Amino acid sequence: MTLVEYEVRKKVAWLTLNAPPANTYSYEMMQDFDKGVLQARFDKNINVIVITGKGDKFFSAGADISMLATADPAFKYYFCLHANETLNRLEHTAKLTIAAINGHCVGGGLEIAMAADLRIAKKDAGQLGLPEVTLGVLPGTGGTQRLSRMVGKSKAIELMTTGKLLNFEEGVQLGIVNKIFDSANFEEKIQQFASEFCAPNKAAKAVGLIKRSVQSGWEVGFSDGLAIERECQQQLFTSEDAKNGIQNWIQTKGKGKVEFKGS
Repeated sequence: MTLVEYEVRKKVAWLTLNAPPANTYSYEMMQDFDKGVLQARFDKNINVIVITGKGDKFFSAGADISMLATADPAFKYYFCLHANETLNRLEHTAKLTIAAINGHCVGGGLEIAMAADLRIAKKDAGQLGLPEVTLGVLPGTGGTQRLSRMVGKSKAIELMTTGKLLNFEEGVQLGIVNKIFDSANFEEKIQQFASEFCAPNKAAKAVGLIKRSVQSGWEVGFSDGLAIERECQQQLFTSEDAKNGIQNWIQTKGKGKVEFKGS
């Protein structure tokens, strides 16, 4: 059984965590997930990556607790290291990534979702949170760092030390969730939303480099961030989409529609 299903729908790559009902992840699943991220990253025909969970109960409940219970400390350490490397690769891939949260999204599941650029939740489908403290551990796949950057240090410490679970509306209020879509035809709505960032609707290369500029610039000083921004802008100035977009604005004063090619 493939632990992460890989499917291409037009210009959108769907990575589905496939270990229902809870879609907990193992070392083997993370290997499959890593392969999927790399495959989408280097496919020039893919503009957006969507991550979701199999079934309708869980996006993911995080790491397989039974696996961790029997593993030796060295394996646990390298498992977390590998998972961190995979999520960092997802986060810094110069393509927009969307977590389609179709059910409960807790522990390591939320850590995966937070590594995506946008998080779209299915209405009334579950809860989210980082309750690892109840196991005597911490969110070790980037959770302490990404959550604190999203909600601030004090709120992140509160949420992680209490292990509190939130509904999706609370997630929106805190800035963890971007949008909530109605449950009917949820995947179709996600696909339609993702397509808005694909050519010909958007200049997909510009979308990807906006992401790269923010993600890479966020981790360095301001002046270094500006240097990354200039580098990304220079790449776009030489792109066909930028040439067409600028020429269209000159000719139509911004009123004409550009058919972007993603290059």
